[in-house]
Amino acid sequence: MSSHAASNNAQGDIESVRKGEFNMPMVDTIMGQIDVNDLGFTLTHEHVRQSSAGVPYTFPELFDHDGDVARSVAALNQAASEGVGTIVDVTTMDLGRDMRLLQEVARQVNLNIIICTGIWRDIPRQIAAGSAPDELAGAFIREIEVGIEGTGVKAGVIKVATDVEHITQEGLTWANELVLRAAARACNHTGVPIATHTAALAKAGDYQVAIFQDEGVDMGKVCIGHSNDTDDMDYLIGILEQGCFLGMDRYPGGRVSGLKWDERTQVVKQLVDLGYANHTTLSHDWGGPRPNPPDVLEMRKIYNPDDFCFIIRRVLPRLRELGVSEHAIQDMTVNGPRRLFGGE
Repeated sequence: MSSHAASNNAQGDIESVRKGEFNMPMVDTIMGQIDVNDLGFTLTHEHVRQSSAGVPYTFPELFDHDGDVARSVAALNQAASEGVGTIVDVTTMDLGRDMRLLQEVARQVNLNIIICTGIWRDIPRQIAAGSAPDELAGAFIREIEVGIEGTGVKAGVIKVATDVEHITQEGLTWANELVLRAAARACNHTGVPIATHTAALAKAGDYQVAIFQDEGVDMGKVCIGHSNDTDDMDYLIGILEQGCFLGMDRYPGGRVSGLKWDERTQVVKQLVDLGYANHTTLSHDWGGPRPNPPDVLEMRKIYNPDDFCFIIRRVLPRLRELGVSEHAIQDMTVNGPRRLFGGE
């Protein structure tokens, strides 16, 4: 190729970039925007630390802040060393989202942390009693487009929840429907995906899907979470057939009751066999350190000795034993999350 032709091609590439033709989808993380193709192995439903709305700021003496940072950094860096590239932290304001802690942790870990806007189960009375969907959507959009709590850190996902207390004989409570519709409108406005908490045994995902569809959401931007709390294949396939991602994101599971981790993995194998690996994601819903007594913390460690590495150390080897291909595992851990966040 002549130097003149090369120069013309380079100029054309510059013009294409200016026009947005070559722009790759970008994802907001705590440390700034990254190319969606750089997410890597992604755990789509996790928590660095949980509590309740405002508690970390109002009653800091209830927390071991420095210790929580150190423990979170250690657990996340261990996950990074074993192959995790990104975690999606879905700790909403009513779950005690602590921007100071999250930023401190993010600066010290070797993986990406995407954080959320939205509302979990503890819908504040002010919102439940006096907000309209568009007003609440505006608050979510601000945290996506401007930033959270004056930090400039932007949310990369919208988190919502529907649990048994939100489901009545007539359908969903008004407050829960308000949050779901606000999330849908924020998603439509920004293109940022929605990740949900559900009571899978109550088929709560069906209610969420109905609201999102009524609001015209691109269902490929929705991940219906905690779906491995059930082995009801009709329910799971029904959600997948609407175009959603299915979050098989409670591992190990079965701490008190419900499916044990191997039973959950058998369900994942069934979904893979049916051709749904490309719309299935894996995660733990692991909570990191909490302000709990030492005996409770010890019980949590016995329940899950692997923190954010349980899937890598136990679930993926078990899936391979069951005959799941590396391609399917790549779909669930890399390719699917990338598509959820806007990639190809």
